[in-house]
Amino acid sequence: MLTASGLSVLVESFDPAGDDLAEKSRELVLGLLRHTPEPFSRHQFTPGHITSTACVLHPDRRRFLIIHHKRLDRWLFPGGHVEPDDGTVWASARREAEEETGILLAPSDEPAIAGIDVHGIPGKRSGKLDEPYHLHHDLIVALAAVSDRIRVTSETKGVAWCLPGDAPRYGLPAPILRAVTRALR
Repeated sequence: MLTASGLSVLVESFDPAGDDLAEKSRELVLGLLRHTPEPFSRHQFTPGHITSTACVLHPDRRRFLIIHHKRLDRWLFPGGHVEPDDGTVWASARREAEEETGILLAPSDEPAIAGIDVHGIPGKRSGKLDEPYHLHHDLIVALAAVSDRIRVTSETKGVAWCLPGDAPRYGLPAPILRAVTRALR
């Protein structure tokens, strides 16, 4: 079962290796886990909540998977909210990647954290539930694909395999590139 104390141990073990943004994000995530009542609840907007993202490496280990996110209208890693049934943060990242891209992932007991990125999410009005601007305290998990078969789903506008050198073409943020570098180590 995913607990704040258990996840704190995992986050504390993450080494940002000179990446000041990842170090700051790591400290913000630890603060969220230690001092908020529901860090995994998508309804905790102040100071935000934990999300999980998949840094999926292609079987050739030269490319990584990205999606064109419908709501945010930009290229990112697949990922999203932690659900109550997710037993671990990597189970959450795995589920999100599979739902958003149809990817087939290699089994793994405990994938590595490839990055931590706290970033803002614009508010959203949707009849039943209004979401204010809030922070996603995102844990980026390294996973491996067993094939290159992917597909666009109802949650995405596009899905692609990206070489690190093609990142500027997709406008990928720096935390994604640093996570890919860590995942490839």
